Amino acid sequence: MRKILLACLFTLPVLAVAPAQAQIAAFPSKPIRWIVPYPAGGGSDFLARTIGQTLSQQTGQPVLVENKPGGNTAIGATELARSAPDGYTVLSADNGTLIFNGALYKSLTYSPTKDLAPVTLMGRFPMILVVTPSNPAKDAREFIAQARANKDKGTDFASAGAGSPHHLAMELLKTEAGLKMTHVPYKGAAPALTDVAGGQVPAMMVDMAAGAGFIKGGKVRPLAVANAKRLPQLPDVPTFAELGIKNVEAAALVGMVVPAGTPPAIIESLNKRVVAAINEPAVKQKLIEFGVEPVGDSPAEYSALLEREITRWHKLIKDLNITLD
Repeated sequence: MRKILLACLFTLPVLAVAPAQAQIAAFPSKPIRWIVPYPAGGGSDFLARTIGQTLSQQTGQPVLVENKPGGNTAIGATELARSAPDGYTVLSADNGTLIFNGALYKSLTYSPTKDLAPVTLMGRFPMILVVTPSNPAKDAREFIAQARANKDKGTDFASAGAGSPHHLAMELLKTEAGLKMTHVPYKGAAPALTDVAGGQVPAMMVDMAAGAGFIKGGKVRPLAVANAKRLPQLPDVPTFAELGIKNVEAAALVGMVVPAGTPPAIIESLNKRVVAAINEPAVKQKLIEFGVEPVGDSPAEYSALLEREITRWHKLIKDLNITLD
C-alpha cells in the first residue's frame, strides 16, 4: 500500500503538467483578442491590424482587434492586466503604457512592470521636428537660435496631448538645448498639425505616420529627425546629432505585451509568430511606407530596452515636474 501511495504522489505532478504542456503545444487553438488602447485609425491600430492579419493567416485562428481608448492607455492596460494569463489576450503598448505613465501619475490602475509581460517591440515611430512653412529657420540649429533669441517672450510648441511621445520629445529638446518654450497640448496629432500648418503654433514634434500628409504636402516643414539615422521617407532631413545637437533621440515605441504570469513557452511562441509576421516582406514594406521602423526583437531585448527607457524618461519627467494627476 505504501508503495502504491508513493507511486501516486510522484505521478500526480506529471499528470498535472501534461495538460498544461498539451495546451502550450496546441497554442493557439482559439481566437486571439488584441486590445489597442487607442481609437481606430491611428498608428498603434494600424500596426495591430496589419500584423494581426498575417498572424491570423499563420495560425489559422482569428485575431480580433478591439479598440479600448482612454486614460492615456490605462483603460486598455488595466483590462489586459485583469485577463487570463494564457496568451489569448494581448495588448499594443506604447511609451505611455510602459514608460511614461509610471512617472506621470501618482497612482495607476495597473503596474507597468508587475502586471504586464513584454513579448516584442513591434515598431518605432521616430519623432521629427516640424515648423510652419513660413518659419525662416532652415534647420534645427537655426530654430534653436531663433528660440534662444526669443527667450524673454518664449516660444509655443504643439503636441498630440500632454504626456504623449510628441510632448516629451520636445521637452527633451528643450532640456538639451536650454530653450524656453510653452507647451500647447491638443487632442491628437491631426489638430496640432493643422494649427502648426496655419501658423497658430510655430512648431511641434511629430512621427512620420501622423505627419506624412502634412510634410509631403508642404503644409509643415521638417527640420531634423530625433533618430540615430535619417529616415528613408525623408532622406534629405538630417538627424539632430548630424547638426551637433546631442542626446535628442525620441520615438513612439509600440510593442506587444501579455498579462504577467503568462507561461514563458506561450510568450516565446507569440514572439516567434509576431516577429515572423513583421519580417514578411509585404508586411515590412507596408509598415515602412506607413512611417514605422519595423523591429521584432526578443522578450529579453524588449525588456532591457524598457528598463533603459524608464530610467531615461522618468528622470526627465521628474526633473521638469511634469504630472497628469
